[in-house]
Amino acid sequence: MNVTISVFPSAAKKPKIPASRLGFGRVFTDHMFIMNYSADHGWHEPRIIPYQPIALDPSAKVFHYGQTVFEGLKAHSTADGRTVLFRPDRHIERLNRSNYRLSIPPIDGELALEAIKRLVAVDRDWIPEEPGTALYIRPFIIATEPALGVAPSAEYRFIIIMSAVGPYYEAGINPVKIYVESNYVRAVAGGVGAAKAAGNYAAGLLAQREAAKEGYAQVLWLDGVHRRYIEEVGSMNVFFKIGDTVLTPALNGSILDGVTRDSVIRLLASWGVRVEERQISIDELERASLDGTLAEAFGTGTAAAVSPIGELCWQGNVWSIGNGRTGTLTARLYETLTGIQTGKAPDPFGWTVEV
Repeated sequence: MNVTISVFPSAAKKPKIPASRLGFGRVFTDHMFIMNYSADHGWHEPRIIPYQPIALDPSAKVFHYGQTVFEGLKAHSTADGRTVLFRPDRHIERLNRSNYRLSIPPIDGELALEAIKRLVAVDRDWIPEEPGTALYIRPFIIATEPALGVAPSAEYRFIIIMSAVGPYYEAGINPVKIYVESNYVRAVAGGVGAAKAAGNYAAGLLAQREAAKEGYAQVLWLDGVHRRYIEEVGSMNVFFKIGDTVLTPALNGSILDGVTRDSVIRLLASWGVRVEERQISIDELERASLDGTLAEAFGTGTAAAVSPIGELCWQGNVWSIGNGRTGTLTARLYETLTGIQTGKAPDPFGWTVEV
C-alpha cells in the first residue's frame, strides 16, 4: 500500500480521566482520522487531525436519507507492554458489507487497518490499563453530498474516533436484566438488520427507553414477522445454554453477524461444547425456564464482551436464569475472551493484531 497518511498533531493534550469516571463513550482522545470520497477522485486525502467538530451542509444526505454505517472494536495494552487490536480484519470486512447494503463505496481493507493502527499509535497513551477498561475505536462513514433527492450520495467521509472506556453495563460482569419486546420490531430479513447501520439502533430506542423504565438494561428483539423467534439484544447477540447445548439464533439476514459472536462459537467448539445456530422460539425458552433446563444466558458484543443475563421478562412473565448468578460457562468465556484480548491468555486462533 503506497498511500501516505498525513498526521497533524494536536497542539494541546486533554486531561486524562480516572478509570472510575470513564463510563462508556463519553471521553474522547486527542486525535481523529478522516478521509474524503468523491465520485471523481474516489477515497482520498487520508489524515489524522486533532479531535474536533465536523462541518456539514444542512442538505448533506446523511441527515435526510440516513446513509451512514459504523463499526466498533477495541485496543488493549498487554502486561508485556504491547498494544493489540482484536480481530480488526473481521470488523473491516463487516464494515464493507454494511457499505454494500447502504450503497456506500467500499474502503480498501489495508488502508482501513493502517488508519486504525496509526491512530491508535498516535493516541496510545489514552489506553486505560485497569480491568474492564479499553480503548474503544469507532470507524464510521457518512454521506456528505449537499443535495436533496433519494439517491446514493456522490460524496462521503470516513472518520475514526476513539474513546477510553469502562464497562458498557454498570453491572459489569454481574448479570443484567433483559426485557423481551413483543410490541415493536427492529428489522426483518431483506432489510438492513444485518448491516451495522445507524437506523437499526434508532429503531430500538423507544422500546429500550420503555424497558429502562421497568428496570431492564436492554431489549431482546423477536422476529418482525411472527413475533415469536429470538433475534438479538439491542447491543449484543444472544446465547442460551439449555441442558448441555448452547443455542444462538442463526444468521438470517435480520441480525448482526457479530465478531464476538463468532469468537464465542469458535471458543465453545474448541472446548467440545455443542453449539446450535438455529431458530429459537420464545416458547422454547419458556418451556426450558419452567422445566429448569435453561441453565445460562449471555450476550456477546464488542462493547460488553460477554455479558451474563440473569433475568428475562416476557409479557409480564419473569424468568430467573441461574438464580440470577453468572453461570460457570459464561464466566469461563468472559475470562478467556478478555484474556486473549489483553494478552493474559494464549491466542491459539491468531485473533490479536499488534499495533
